[in-house]
Amino acid sequence: MRHRQLTAPRFGEPELLTEDCVPTPHGSEYGDEYQPLFPVQRSTWQILSSELNPVDVRKWRQKSWRWRAFKVIKVPIEILLLLTVPIVDPDKEDRNWQRPLNCLQLITSPLLCVFTLNAGAYGLYVINGIMPVWAIVLIFGTFLAAICFLTTKNEEPPKYHSLFSFLGFLASALWISAAATEVVNLLRTFGVIFRLSNTVLGLTLLAWGNSIGDFVSDITLARQGYPRMAFSACFGGIIFNVLIGVGVGCLVQMGPGRTSLQLEHQGLLVWILAGGLGISLVFSLLSVPAQCFHLRRGYGVALLFIYALFLTVALLAEFGVLKLEMF
Repeated sequence: MRHRQLTAPRFGEPELLTEDCVPTPHGSEYGDEYQPLFPVQRSTWQILSSELNPVDVRKWRQKSWRWRAFKVIKVPIEILLLLTVPIVDPDKEDRNWQRPLNCLQLITSPLLCVFTLNAGAYGLYVINGIMPVWAIVLIFGTFLAAICFLTTKNEEPPKYHSLFSFLGFLASALWISAAATEVVNLLRTFGVIFRLSNTVLGLTLLAWGNSIGDFVSDITLARQGYPRMAFSACFGGIIFNVLIGVGVGCLVQMGPGRTSLQLEHQGLLVWILAGGLGISLVFSLLSVPAQCFHLRRGYGVALLFIYALFLTVALLAEFGVLKLEMF
């Protein structure tokens, strides 16, 4: 807001509109000059082909060859996401209603659900030795898509269009889960190659990969003038991961026939992990109230020092440099 007030045009000076800041009703970044004066009636196949094309011709011509090369790599993934993830945009006049694409997503999104859960085991399961689950889901999705296609129009979204947002949320969550599963499998592969334990992988690569999103979002919130929200999110994410992550993980591992889960408490590295977590929490518990909740630069430097020390000790213990007789 302060930046906008300083850069606002003075009275009597013409306001120059650039290509990046031209407001358009359809969300186009090229201005109103590229928008048709009259609405164009497109056929069903034209709507489907245009919505499944992630490449903008005008933008393609303006960008450099590096951007084009990276775009070529992303195009298959973007098309796959467009086919499976419905998007409801309330800022648009038609709320991003694309009749042929949304009907097609009623078929592809349920198939995505059954093929991503448990690495596709549920989708390949055959019921009574006759028909697999994916075939039943395909028939049911085709039936829903046919009803939706026959009872709607290209120009007007139906009353139940908002329900597609829940389907898009579920499909997005499943894509994220599938990607995270593949990342974990890759990390395990690296661990086998370099002979690293699962504890070190979770301590370094997996922890950094899980935290990079929170790291960027918290810094963005702090720079936008919400330091309390960012600081609360730092501890809120840890509490959620520890309580919900460990709790759900234990329930899943125990199953219906087990009432307890035995953790591997032997070894020096496990005690270093628990000690590092305890020391950091106790330090924050004592230092934050001691500073009357006015955090300064020294507090951040101390936390970085504790993490660097903890990571160094953990890696030395894993590679056998640091040993104790009791372990």
